[in-house]
Amino acid sequence: MPASAMNGQMEMDVPAPRARAGVRVSPAFGLATPATLFVLLGLVAPLALMFRYSLNRFVPGQMMVEALTLANYQKFFSDSFYQEVLGTTLWVSALSTVLCLLAGFPVAYALVRHAGPKWKPRLLILIILPLLMGNAVRTAAWMVILGDKGLFNAALGSVGLSAVKLMYTPTAVVIGLVSVMLPFMIVTLQSVLEGIDENLEAAAASLGAPHGVVLRRVVLPLALPGLLAGTMLCFILSMNAYATPVLIGGPTFHMMAPTVYQQVAKAMNWPFGAALAFVLMAVTLCLTTTANVLVQRHYRKWSE
Repeated sequence: MPASAMNGQMEMDVPAPRARAGVRVSPAFGLATPATLFVLLGLVAPLALMFRYSLNRFVPGQMMVEALTLANYQKFFSDSFYQEVLGTTLWVSALSTVLCLLAGFPVAYALVRHAGPKWKPRLLILIILPLLMGNAVRTAAWMVILGDKGLFNAALGSVGLSAVKLMYTPTAVVIGLVSVMLPFMIVTLQSVLEGIDENLEAAAASLGAPHGVVLRRVVLPLALPGLLAGTMLCFILSMNAYATPVLIGGPTFHMMAPTVYQQVAKAMNWPFGAALAFVLMAVTLCLTTTANVLVQRHYRKWSE
C-alpha cells in the first residue's frame, strides 16, 4: 500500500476531537464533587445514623439495644409533656420570628434608603457586631440585664416603678431570641431591598400614592423573597435554639433542643433523643416548606 494511502487510513482511524469531547468530565462537576461528598458524609450520614438509632430500644444500664421499633415515636405522641414542649417551641419561635420581622424591616429599609454612602457600611458593621461573639456570651449579658436585680429593674426603680419578674420566664426567652436573630433578619432584608429600584417608589409617589401605599403595593411585593428568606432563617434558628432557653429560660422552661440534649447526654436515652430530634426536624421542615409554597403562590399572583 502506498505511504500516502496508509497515512490517509490512519487519519480516518483517529477519532474526531468532537467525539472525544463527549466523554470529557465537566470542570463544574469536578469542582462540585468535594462539596457534594462533604455534604453526603457530614450531613446525610449522621442523619441516617441518628434515624437508625431512633428505631432502637432503650434499656436502663445499656445505651441502646438493636431493634426496629417505633416505640420512641409512639412515646412522644402519647406523652402530653413532650407535645407541650413542642407546642412551646413552636409559639416561642413564631413570636420571635414575627418580632424580628416587625423590628427588622424598618431598620433595613432606613439603612437602604436613608443612610448615606459614608454611614451605611458603618451601620451595617454595627448591626452584625453581635454576631462576632458567641451566642452564650450574648445570652449571659441578657442574664445581667433581665435579672431580678439587673439593669432593667434598676432602671425601673430609678423612676419609682416596682421591679418585674423577667428572668426565667418565656418573655425573657423571646427577648433573648429576638436579640440573637434580629441581625440575620436585617442583613437578609437589606440585601433584597438594595436590589429594588428606587425609581419605582418615586413613580408611585408621583402618581399620588401615599408612602404607606407605596410600601404595601410596591416595596413589600418586590421584597417578598427576602421576607420569606429572613423569616424562614429566623424560625429555623429559633426552633433549634439551645443556649438561650437553657440560660435565661430556667429549669422549668422546656424547648425541644434542650430536651434532646437532656435525653442524649443526661438520661443516656439515645433512641428517644434521636426520635425527638427527628420530630423537631420533620415539624420544622413541614412548616417552612408549607410557608414557602404559600408565599410563592401569592408572589406569582402579585407578579401577574
